[in-house]
Amino acid sequence: MYAIIKTGGKQYRVEIGTRVRIEKLELEPGTTHKPEVVLSVKDGKISQKGTVTVKVLEHGLGDKIDIFKYKAKKNYRRRQGHRQPFTLVEVTEIK
Repeated sequence: MYAIIKTGGKQYRVEIGTRVRIEKLELEPGTTHKPEVVLSVKDGKISQKGTVTVKVLEHGLGDKIDIFKYKAKKNYRRRQGHRQPFTLVEVTEIK
């Protein structure tokens, strides 16, 4: 059995016990959350109803992305970095 959930403008395919990095949620580690369910599949039957419960494990920052802007022959160079915040969650229940 698996489900497709929607959170942070993205969709994720999850199963029970799966750990997923999603866009940052303003929840404390150890709390539970019920994201929106797009659809769930059990024994080949598709349903658009159901609930998924996830447990927040930790918050963190992703890998650094370097942004470098450059224009030839104009002495224009800009360097910037970015680390996207995320929330690590574990799927505990699918109904």
